[in-house]
Amino acid sequence: MHMQLWQSIPFACIILPLGCAAVTSVMKPRIARAWATGIISVVTVLSAILTVIFMSGAESYTYMMGHYPAPWGNEIRAGILEALTALVFSLVMLLSLLGGMKKLDEHLAAQNQSLYCVILLLMTAALMAQVYTNDIFTAYVFLEIMTLAAGALIAVRKRGRTLVAATKYMIMNLIGSGLFLLGIILLYDISGHLLMENIGDAVQKIAATGEYRQPLIVVVALISVGLCIKSALFPFHTWVPDAYGYSTPTSAAVLSSLVSKGYIFLLIKIMYRVIGLDVIHQTGITNVLFVFALVGMVMGSISAIRQNDIRRMIAFSSVAQIGYIYMGIGLGTDAGMMAAMFHLYSHTLCKSMLFLAAGGLADASGNSKVFRDLRGAGFRSPVAGVAFTIGALSMVGFPFLGGFVAKFNFALAAMETGDVRALLVLLVLAISTSLNTVYFLRTVITLYRKPLETAHYPAEKGQRGVLFNAALVCFAVVNVLLGICSQTIVSAIVTGLTTFG
Repeated sequence: MHMQLWQSIPFACIILPLGCAAVTSVMKPRIARAWATGIISVVTVLSAILTVIFMSGAESYTYMMGHYPAPWGNEIRAGILEALTALVFSLVMLLSLLGGMKKLDEHLAAQNQSLYCVILLLMTAALMAQVYTNDIFTAYVFLEIMTLAAGALIAVRKRGRTLVAATKYMIMNLIGSGLFLLGIILLYDISGHLLMENIGDAVQKIAATGEYRQPLIVVVALISVGLCIKSALFPFHTWVPDAYGYSTPTSAAVLSSLVSKGYIFLLIKIMYRVIGLDVIHQTGITNVLFVFALVGMVMGSISAIRQNDIRRMIAFSSVAQIGYIYMGIGLGTDAGMMAAMFHLYSHTLCKSMLFLAAGGLADASGNSKVFRDLRGAGFRSPVAGVAFTIGALSMVGFPFLGGFVAKFNFALAAMETGDVRALLVLLVLAISTSLNTVYFLRTVITLYRKPLETAHYPAEKGQRGVLFNAALVCFAVVNVLLGICSQTIVSAIVTGLTTFG
């Protein structure tokens, strides 16, 4: 089969940031930042081109790496779902970098800024590899690169709290990685393959004969639990508040939006392509995920209400939102998976905007993140105030925004099951949405209340620069577009899931 030039885009999206990361380490900070921004911009543009090509009717395909065909060689596989996910991930990475650029000078020593750009490029390469790879061991290798890069993103500020947060993060995530690797080893043992499609065929045969039933259940449990720990599903979320709350604005935006979603996307890919949804149902893991997700949706929101610090509040809100995504996966139906994928996009685009906006609002309030000091911050930093309000409304589920469409899709997917799960989902959705409303609208009202009489804020502190405002405006526009053009995205996800297996 003759390959066309555009079919090399996925490979370019992985190799470009990976190769350029090595060069970045020797650059001067200012050049390194411009270079990293340029490379991530190129990846975003390439992902956009690939998405448009698939949207206009191109078929999904596999791309052979090197000279060895399957089942020995390594493969990349691209389709509409991969291209769309890569576009969302690279766009959020780019906007998070631009939005947090001004604070890098304040938070990092000059000699560390080039290394910070290296980490962001490695993170971009790892995310792209997670999305496109068709080889489960390659997925594990890049999963580890992503874990180490994320640990570095937290620890880079070198304050006591961030080092503790990074240590917590690494301990939890290495346990997750270990379980995932054990799952792969067992899977290789019973299937004899590492390429996803070949494992999928072997697993279907094994499941049909009924042999290796226990090992197969163990494999599914190990891989699922490993990735759940890494993506912070309740009750494995204890590292989240510190990791997101104390790191730099760009780090918080990247960690909350991208790292956990990369792991979730990999889990969905494994469920469809490696194990098969029918086998997943037989193991019963979806029921376990479903229960933990429902508890997480409520507990994450309750913890968020109890916070007095805006960034920790957003961090706990992430725990609830990850619960939403796992609830869709736990339904185990195509409609549930579609709703989970849509919410994955909507949350990725929304959460980084909330973290960046919260940073801007804190800057305009004497660098305080406590609600009492944030009164009136919406007037002192208008762009951040509007962006935070749009993000908060989306999370609550306001019509015409991504969050509303996601919740609507979850409700529809639950109704389709026609059993007790439908009632549970609708009940927990109602409770969780009410709790979301309490803490997000309380924050928005605080931002527009009159400041305390005693409070005086230096005016220049609120200025975060053109790039910060531009990044927030882009985020706000994309969030509104996601709500308005949701049908296009939904049909792309549905098409992608049907060709995903």
